[in-house]
Amino acid sequence: MLFVVLAVGAAVYFSSYYPQLPDVVASHFNGRGVANGWQSKPAFFGFFVAMSVLAAGVGFGIPRMIATLPPQLINLPNKRYWLAPEHLAETMEFLGAYFAWFGCAVLLIMILSFDYAIQSNLHPNNRPDISRMWYILAGFSAFLVLWIARMFMRFGRPPEEDSASTK
Repeated sequence: MLFVVLAVGAAVYFSSYYPQLPDVVASHFNGRGVANGWQSKPAFFGFFVAMSVLAAGVGFGIPRMIATLPPQLINLPNKRYWLAPEHLAETMEFLGAYFAWFGCAVLLIMILSFDYAIQSNLHPNNRPDISRMWYILAGFSAFLVLWIARMFMRFGRPPEEDSASTK
């Protein structure tokens, strides 16, 4: 649901800026916030839509792909335990929710990055501070570290009571 709210909110928000932007927009910026790549306005927004679809595919498609793959093609710690028939539904439910959060994080970083580009185009003499993008990247990096750590904590070893009863 959060993904849909973010996507619809972005569509409404960015559509209000579309007519205000020039026909050719700065679309890529170096580490100091100076534009070094340009696109036509339709290509710029088309790229955003394509990346939103990709974020949805990562967030919601990967868990569905995992659910259909044979276990030997899935790289998961202790997969004999986690992909066993008695734990499969629980594992897939976790992965579905977990990747959905990842998709939302990817969409959010895209929204914030595209907003930076839009604001830079609308206010070329008073661009947003580039430190904003560095904070966004740092926040996403922290999210990734925590996301991966939790994944390892979840699947790193089977729960004690279940692994003891299977011996």
